[in-house]
Amino acid sequence: MGIESGSAFLLKVGDGGVPLAYATIAGLRTTQLSINGEGVNVTTKDSGGWRELLSGAGVRSVSVSGAGIFTGSAAEGRIKGNALAGVIDDYELSFEGGERMQGRFLITRLDYAGDYNGERNYTLSLESSGAVASL
Repeated sequence: MGIESGSAFLLKVGDGGVPLAYATIAGLRTTQLSINGEGVNVTTKDSGGWRELLSGAGVRSVSVSGAGIFTGSAAEGRIKGNALAGVIDDYELSFEGGERMQGRFLITRLDYAGDYNGERNYTLSLESSGAVASL
């Protein structure tokens, strides 16, 4: 796999329709994805002093964060509404190579900021709720 452009790493929010369609959250300049796994320690006296973990056990989650400039897009309006209501919604991450990840996420933080002589910007954090599929 070759080098991929960071500008092609997109965060999209679902429209709530059937079939589900996704809209790119406009204005994002930075997007970050973390895949998290919790280990279950099964070390015993027979482990020879080495820790042993149970494969496939524990809690897995995906965290997403982003930062960008406010554009007033419909997708930005949807994520603001989701944040205010505490609603879990469908999101998709897409990458330049065509890989996608889809799942349901809760916005755990949405910050707006702006300097008097600069643009309005925002940062957001999302946490997965349920399985996240890699397509």
